[in-house]
Amino acid sequence: MNAILIPAYKPDMRLVELTNLLLTHEDLRVVVVDDGSGESFKNVFDALDERIHLISYPVNKGKGGALKTGIKHIYESMPECERLITADADGQHTYPDIKKVIEKSIERPGALVLGSRAFDGNVPFRSKFGNGLTRQVFSIATGVKVRDTQTGLRGFDREGMKLFLDVPGERYEYEINVLLTAARSGIPIHEVTIKTIYINENESSHFNPIKDSLKIYMCIFKFACSSLISFLIDWGLYVILHPFLGRFASFTIARLISASANFTMNRKVVFKGDEKTLPAIVKYAALAVIVYGVSYAILSLLEGVLHINHALANALTQFVVFLINFPVQGKFVFRKQKKG
Repeated sequence: MNAILIPAYKPDMRLVELTNLLLTHEDLRVVVVDDGSGESFKNVFDALDERIHLISYPVNKGKGGALKTGIKHIYESMPECERLITADADGQHTYPDIKKVIEKSIERPGALVLGSRAFDGNVPFRSKFGNGLTRQVFSIATGVKVRDTQTGLRGFDREGMKLFLDVPGERYEYEINVLLTAARSGIPIHEVTIKTIYINENESSHFNPIKDSLKIYMCIFKFACSSLISFLIDWGLYVILHPFLGRFASFTIARLISASANFTMNRKVVFKGDEKTLPAIVKYAALAVIVYGVSYAILSLLEGVLHINHALANALTQFVVFLINFPVQGKFVFRKQKKG
């Protein structure tokens, strides 16, 4: 048995049309969450078939809050549902595309399946630009390439339901946090191509381009801040100690101190992983040794062979270290644990 979860905020009759089509599928339970739409939209929800499981509350929580409300209901009250498919209420996800995600979820147990748009043809600029930017940032953050990071059409099993209930975020940032959690937990992410549908330039979307985008990129910003602080510690100590101790000793001392600071900040603030401290330290130490060797080799090349000033050479080396550290730390060191 499969469950379809549709969070709805101020929907129109397209929601009713979609749910009626879904009810023709024998193996589905359909859950709709009225995310505080208000009395003006009561007629839409009243028009839903009586077989729909409707959850309503008076105050808008945001898409993330609505999704978690629905996931919790399905996980706790519908034990017969082995898989959950989330879909949007605004007409962007068609019945055939939802079926494609269901079928792929059955083929790929334990995976997170995304119904991904191709973003070709007549796509609103804010949607194309926003998704393209988020796609690149996500790839840097996790080392995982996803074509459509903002799709609301997703499928996962009961293990995923339990894991994603604990993911932070109440608005649109919740969906990117789900992807980050899946990547760090080692959950495979598979994509199926769906139609790219935008109705009236996507004017029905409640996505706030400024507010919601800022929340989505906050994880990256926090890592950048921790990396900047670590860079300043590493670079400053190296520049100060280099005239007295030489390249190797000053590099080693600076790296030990900055790595300790970086570990603490990334564990407590950025990734907030639930790895036990000792395993995380062991993994971080192993990564630090590898990065130490690679970065010292780069530094020796820049400073010793190319004769670049030691301060500039160290700064260039730190940039390379940043590109390595972010995806590896997020995926292997501070990863979220699967919950049984």
